[in-house]
Amino acid sequence: MSGLVLDEIDKTIIKELVKNARITYRELAKSVNLTDVAVIKRVKKLEKNSVIRKYTTIVNPLALGFTKVSFTGINVKPERLFDVVKYLKEKDYVKYLALTTGDHDIMVTIWARSAEDLEKIHDEIRNFEGVVSVYPMIVSEVIKDEMYT
Repeated sequence: MSGLVLDEIDKTIIKELVKNARITYRELAKSVNLTDVAVIKRVKKLEKNSVIRKYTTIVNPLALGFTKVSFTGINVKPERLFDVVKYLKEKDYVKYLALTTGDHDIMVTIWARSAEDLEKIHDEIRNFEGVVSVYPMIVSEVIKDEMYT
């Protein structure tokens, strides 16, 4: 994507697609005052340059019965880092997994059905070979959520 410059039309197209990935090209064209063909070309360019990586559905964990969400920092022994990553990657309760710099080696987002379930998950991670410490930050209230807008 190096060197790709987004103009205001591209930014508007992205904003509209984030709000509703199922919007038609015709509706997009109306919102940016271009033809359908021009919008299709722009969207294809954004996809080709990995500005738009994929189209997806964002679900509400609470609506699926997951009442607890935790952003959890995990510190590991350096020689076991990739073993821990592989282990976490396979867990259904892990919804986001990243290697990080700073206070923690790994950050995960965990969805759990209850406080007890979340505690068991954190204990399971804590007891995995190579994990040094687990730092759960349990979400009590979401004030702003624009990660996907």
